[in-house]
Formats: sequence, structure tokens, C-alpha cells
Amino acid sequence: MNFFEHQHQAHQESKKLLFLFFLAVVAIVVALNYVALGAWIATKGGGHLAAYHAYPTQYYWYVSGLTLAVIAGGSLYQMAELRSGGDAVAEMAGGRLLDPNSKDRQERRLLNIVEEMSLASGIACPKVYVMDEEDAINAFAAGYHQNEAVVAVTRGTLTRLNRDELQGVIAHEFSHILNGDMRMNVKLIGVLFGIQMIASSGEILMDLVMRTRLSRSRDDKGLPIQLVAFLVGLALFIVGYIGIFFGRLIKSAVSRQREFLADASAVQFTRNPDGIGGALKKI
Repeated sequence: MNFFEHQHQAHQESKKLLFLFFLAVVAIVVALNYVALGAWIATKGGGHLAAYHAYPTQYYWYVSGLTLAVIAGGSLYQMAELRSGGDAVAEMAGGRLLDPNSKDRQERRLLNIVEEMSLASGIACPKVYVMDEEDAINAFAAGYHQNEAVVAVTRGTLTRLNRDELQGVIAHEFSHILNGDMRMNVKLIGVLFGIQMIASSGEILMDLVMRTRLSRSRDDKGLPIQLVAFLVGLALFIVGYIGIFFGRLIKSAVSRQREFLADASAVQFTRNPDGIGGALKKI
């Protein structure tokens, strides 16, 4: 198995998908500019062509800037919420921190494997947690930065996997730490939350219109402001949730490629494809 070739392919596919994620944000900005233009034309009345030519060009910059500000603000807020240390995440999942001097045979084996993979990957040895109440085979790495990362495994992982399989699983998690997958995942979740704020803004605007009585000026020949505001809210809602739908599809595809990368890296670290392969069969 040429694991370096598999790693290269996974890296390339991840870059392509992340570019698609960027294009999705651009598409949202463009769509909302059309929404703003349509609202302008609807409120002006008269000839649509004349209203189109009268649309101030600086409004394109205003709408684009506001849209990006909403997405960026929501992203930063959500990222700040998710940037808690790996210890906090492991404890929330019901993990118990292992004593480095544990005499338990299964725990001792796990600690030894973590030390081995730390040397193989060149990463500082992370803290290790065990979720005692979980019988399924599962494991995860958590932490925004390498120096605060932890590795957590379920009790089922300790009892149901042999040493080679457990080593493959731990090597897989070390790849997530080494390649910054945790940090990437937090950023993607943040951007999705920012896009969701667009949809939420639309919901708020529609709710506001339904609760208040807005009217147009008697001299205005365009559509009633109340109707235009409701349609703008509806457009924000639709654009936002379409963005969320495709954003989640792209994020899932990115996660899948990072899993392929982690599997290939696990083989690199252990030099034993049967380890991760056997674990995946049991999982």
C-alpha cells in the first residue's frame, strides 16, 4: 500500500472541497446582492429598467460587506464557543483522565501505545481519557491546538480490540492531531453557523413584518414596504438554508477525505495496515 500517495490524494481533495466551501460563501454574497437589487426595484415602481439603472453601485459593496460581516461575526462567535481545550471536550463526553502510572493491564497497554504513536508522529504525548460507560468501539482526538490535544477511547475499544488494532485506532487519531483536522472542523462549523445567521435574520425579519404594520408613502408607486420586507426576509431565509445545505454537504465530504488521510497516516505510523484494517472491520 502506497500510503504517501493516499495521503497526497486526500490532501488534494480536501483543498478542492475547501475551495468549494469558499465558492459557496461567494455565491451567498452574490445572491443577496440580487435580493437587494430586487427589493430596490420593487419599492421604486415604474419601469424596471429605469429602476435598475438608478440602483447606486455602492450598494453592491454595502450589501457584500454586510453579508460577509454577518457570516464572519457568526463564525468567530461559534469558533470561540468551540475552542475549549481538549480536556473540557473529553470530560463533557464522560471521559476519565488516565493516571500515567496506572497498573491496570488494559490501561497500561493503551498508555504505551499512545507513547509509541507520539514518537512515530513526532507529536508531544497527549493526555489520555477513557469513557468507562461506553461499550461501543470509538475514539476521538480533541483540542484546538496540538499542545492542548487529548485522545479519548471508549471502554469497548480497550476490551474488544487487540494490540495491533488499538494501535491502528490511536495512530488514526494522531493523524487528526498532526494534520490540524480538529482546528479545520471548528472553522467549518463556525462558517456554517455564520451562514445560518443569514437564514435566522430572514426569519426575524419575516416575524417582525407579521407583527407590525408597515405602510408605504402615498406617493410611492412601488410595492408596499411591508410586502417587500417580507419577501426580502423570505429570500434571506431561502438563501441561508440553501447555503447551509450545500455547506454541510461539502463539510461532510471534507471530513470523509480527512478520514481517508487519517487511515493512510495510521499505516505510515504503525507500518501495519492490518491494524487499522482489523479495527475498521470490527467497528
